[in-house]
Amino acid sequence: MIGSMKHLKTELDENARLGSASVGFEALFQEHWTSVYRILRRLVGDPAEAEDLALEAFLRLYRHNQTKPQVQNTAGWLYQVATRLGLNSIRDWKRREQYELQAGRWALEEPDQLSPAELLAKEEERRLVRMVLSSMNERRAQLLILRYSGLSYKEIASTLDLAPASIGPLLVRAEREFKKLYRSLAQEE
Repeated sequence: MIGSMKHLKTELDENARLGSASVGFEALFQEHWTSVYRILRRLVGDPAEAEDLALEAFLRLYRHNQTKPQVQNTAGWLYQVATRLGLNSIRDWKRREQYELQAGRWALEEPDQLSPAELLAKEEERRLVRMVLSSMNERRAQLLILRYSGLSYKEIASTLDLAPASIGPLLVRAEREFKKLYRSLAQEE
């Protein structure tokens, strides 16, 4: 019975402490809300965003006061947190805007949907290219694949263990062979 009384007393003391902290927080909220909101409104420009950020600043104050000693200069602490939140929001907005603009550009640059006939023609062309490359001399096929994959002459030379000066003439020969084989295959089909 004595143990349960001690437990009840501890629980009541905790509730009283939290209740007084809650009343104190409400007073801080009432005192500083308008000025914190006004700063954020000027900073971000959007009333709804400013309200969200102000609430976030007060939530951080509440959590901070529960885990650490009370803030000595509450107004200064709140303004500093609110300013940081506002600046982060602006940065996020700019970053998001940049991503959206980039996505819009990609959507504009993408070709329109191809018709089934065009898709079939492209697939047939790919099939012919693969057949030609498989029938070519292996080194020449590799040269063409590497060059049309965007590698420089120097990169091709180091990949295939060739002299960089020889890449140009070798590519010309490989392209000639490719064109010759491609034309003959295209005529057959």
